[in-house]
Amino acid sequence: MQDAVSTNTRAKKARTHENGDSSATLAWLTACALTEGAAAIASAALLILSFPNSGYWPLAWLGLAPLLVAIAIRPSPRRSFFLGWLTGAVFFYGSCYWLTYSMIHYGGIPPWAAYLLLAPVPIFVGLFPGVFALVLAQAIRTWGTRALLFAPLIWSALEWGRLALTGQLWNAIGYSQAYQHMLIQPARWGGVYAVGFMIVSISAAVAFLVLKRNTRSMLVAGLVFLTVALVIIASQSSPTDSNTQAPKTVVVALQPNVPMDIVKSKDEMQVLIERHVTMSEEALKQFPNDGTPRLVIWPESPMNFAYGNDSTLREFLVRFARANQTAVLFNSQEVAPNDGIYNSAIMVDQQGGLIAQYDKIRLLPFGEYVPLPRWMPGASLVGTIVGNFTPGTNFTLMRVGDVRAGVFICIESAYPSIARSFTRDGADVLINISNDGYLGPTAVMRQHLANVIFRAVENERPILRVTNSGITAYITSRGEVKDATEGFQTAVRTWRTGRSENASTFYSRHGDLFVAFSTAISVLVFAASFWRRKLGSRG
Repeated sequence: MQDAVSTNTRAKKARTHENGDSSATLAWLTACALTEGAAAIASAALLILSFPNSGYWPLAWLGLAPLLVAIAIRPSPRRSFFLGWLTGAVFFYGSCYWLTYSMIHYGGIPPWAAYLLLAPVPIFVGLFPGVFALVLAQAIRTWGTRALLFAPLIWSALEWGRLALTGQLWNAIGYSQAYQHMLIQPARWGGVYAVGFMIVSISAAVAFLVLKRNTRSMLVAGLVFLTVALVIIASQSSPTDSNTQAPKTVVVALQPNVPMDIVKSKDEMQVLIERHVTMSEEALKQFPNDGTPRLVIWPESPMNFAYGNDSTLREFLVRFARANQTAVLFNSQEVAPNDGIYNSAIMVDQQGGLIAQYDKIRLLPFGEYVPLPRWMPGASLVGTIVGNFTPGTNFTLMRVGDVRAGVFICIESAYPSIARSFTRDGADVLINISNDGYLGPTAVMRQHLANVIFRAVENERPILRVTNSGITAYITSRGEVKDATEGFQTAVRTWRTGRSENASTFYSRHGDLFVAFSTAISVLVFAASFWRRKLGSRG
């Protein structure tokens, strides 16, 4: 009897001990989950603050460190995928909140609904940082914390994959440094991916140092810091600008601040046209008409010019060009095959005659086309903001005097291949005509300009950016922003440009070779980690 009582007592104690252990384990797991979630959100917050308009750009260099530490401490691929996804989703939501502006102000959607409708976009795009974290966790499980040094390769590969699969590279981590032109010169050989690679390298080195805290980790981190610094220093050896040959072409850049409502009466149109003419002629008076080539640039805007179908507009441009002895570059809606419409850049010469037309190749999803198959139920009910356009196919250079210009329109600045194609075809200068007015006085203005800055550095060509409502600016071939306008004000800028003396950059000639290499290594790392673990489990 006593033995039975003793046995029951021991069993109760064992169960109590097990229950205590279970409670302690649950508490520990909960604490870990909360700590890891906080680390993921901390990384997202640091990255959000590093982008315009916050502008705390140094934070980007440490931005991924909390996430990397959390992944390395418990490198479960599934858990790490969630943490990476959480970081990405919060970052993209917080840095692209301005996408709600057009829904609220032009779609009539209540603010709470607009912010709710925005959620699916960052939730989806956040999958790419999620895959990054998964691949990295798998590598750490195989090779230990030293596998953190694979992080910049994997991150660059996933940014490239995001562009390929979604058509968007907005707010790639390298863009956080756009306004620090000394730091972004490596883009001349590796594009925005090279700058992002360096940023993630520093975060990985910091995470490695936090985790190890020994002499060896200090040496590894120091080597990474030194390598990044040497790459930045070595990338500084380039011409200060690419326009030094005479004669200089005179350029008048107009920021007319046309209101965003698309439908305008004849009287309103007349007032706006007179605004264009008056501002242009006042600027041209600063320069004597001595035979130097002159170019007036009017931006993309809701003016709805239709040069090909509007004889009144053609006659007006003939009179304006002849009276002022200037070529004119402007945005126009032109006829496309199958009753379509091109979003085009049109240039007329000093006699008002058409000399070049570029049809926008990369269109804005849901702004200029609906990226849904026609067979999908409900696809026909989804509209666009400004129209349903047909994409162009040809990279057409435009000449003013002896200057060859590559003109790209609005969101095309976010696609490195567009500016690179124009440069490879012989452009001396790049021109971006744009209109961010639909998205209001938000962070999109400086974020969009960040894309343009990188296109200038990648190709070592100056870019004349001419916008409807800002930011209009001259960007040097080294990425320095000059003569920038304020947003949502009328403004005029006058510049001079000429033939390029710079050869094309490594990036112009070879494109995404660096990030393709990063992708190949990342795939090998992922495959090798599975293979080694499989062999280890068999052993």
